[in-house]
Amino acid sequence: MAGRGTRLRPHTLTIPKPLVPIAGKPIVERLVEDIVKVCNGPVDNIGFIIDRGFGEEVENELEVIADSAGSRGHIYYQDEKLGTAHAILCAQTMLEGNVVVAFADTLFQADFVLDNSKDGIIWVQQVDDPSSFGVVEVNNNNVITGFVEKPQDPVSDLAIIGIYYFRDGEFLRDELQKLIDDQIIVNGEYQLTDALENMKLKGCEFTPGQVSEWLDCGNKNATVYTNKRYLEYLSNENLQSESVTKKNVVIVPPVYIGDNVTIENSVIGPHVSIGKNSTIKGSIVQNSIIQTSSELNNVNIKNSMIGNFVKYENAAKDVSIGDYNVLT
Repeated sequence: MAGRGTRLRPHTLTIPKPLVPIAGKPIVERLVEDIVKVCNGPVDNIGFIIDRGFGEEVENELEVIADSAGSRGHIYYQDEKLGTAHAILCAQTMLEGNVVVAFADTLFQADFVLDNSKDGIIWVQQVDDPSSFGVVEVNNNNVITGFVEKPQDPVSDLAIIGIYYFRDGEFLRDELQKLIDDQIIVNGEYQLTDALENMKLKGCEFTPGQVSEWLDCGNKNATVYTNKRYLEYLSNENLQSESVTKKNVVIVPPVYIGDNVTIENSVIGPHVSIGKNSTIKGSIVQNSIIQTSSELNNVNIKNSMIGNFVKYENAAKDVSIGDYNVLT
C-alpha cells in the first residue's frame, strides 16, 4: 500500500488510499477482516508496506487495525516504487511459513475457507475484458499452468485480483530476491508474476481461488460502488450509532451513520455512509460517502465523495470534494 493513490485524488492528498472509509471503516481494515475470516484461524502477524512519508499517525492507525484482528502489526517502507515483487520483498522478514499477500485497494467476497495444505492459491475473478488484467491459465485439474499480463488474445478470463496464499514464504522470498539479483525488470519494475512463474517451474503447484465478488477502490466511482456493496452485505447489522441526532429525517437503508452525527430535514439513502461528527441539514443524499466532521446544507447529491472537514452548501451535483474545502 505504498502507492500515492493518484486516481482517487483529491481524497488521497491527505491520507493514503487504503485509509479511505468504506461503510465506516478504512479499506485496509475491511480487507484485513475479510482475509482473517477466510484464513479461519489466528493470524499472528500483519505487515503493512507503506510509503515512509505516510507518517506516524497513519502507522499507529495501521497497528491498531492489526491489533483489532488479534495480530501484531509491522510497518515496512518501500522507498522506491520498483514494482510488486520489490514491494513484497520490503517485508522479507515476514516471509516465513504460511503467508497471504494482498494489495490494499482490493476488496472481495468469498464463501470458502483457505486450504493451507495447498502450495499456493491465487485469487481470481472472471472478467469480461481480460486485456486490462493479469490473468491465469488453468488446466482440467484446476491447476494454474501460466500467467499472462494483459493478454490481447483471450487466453483466459480469470483475472488475478491481487490476493495470494503461499505455504512456503521462504520459497517466495528467495524467488523475489532472485529477480532483484538478476535484474529481471519488465516495464521498469520487478513483477510478482515473474516470481510466480519461476516458482511454478520449480514445482510449486498453484490453484485458483474463486471469489464471488471482486471490488475495486481505484477511483471515486469504483469506491462509491464498493461502499454500496458493503452496505448491502452489512444490511442485517446495526449501522447507526446511538449518538446520532435526527429531526424530521427519512432514512432509506442501508445507511451507515457514525458517532455524533446530526441530521435535520433531510432524506438519506440508500447506500450512504456518514462519518462521525458530520452535520447534514435540508439535503437529499444518495449513494455517497461523507467522511468525518463535514457539514452539508441544502444539497442534493448522489454518487459522490465528500472528504473530512468539508463545508458544502446550496448545490445539486455529482461531486468529489477533498478535505478542508468550503463550497457555498
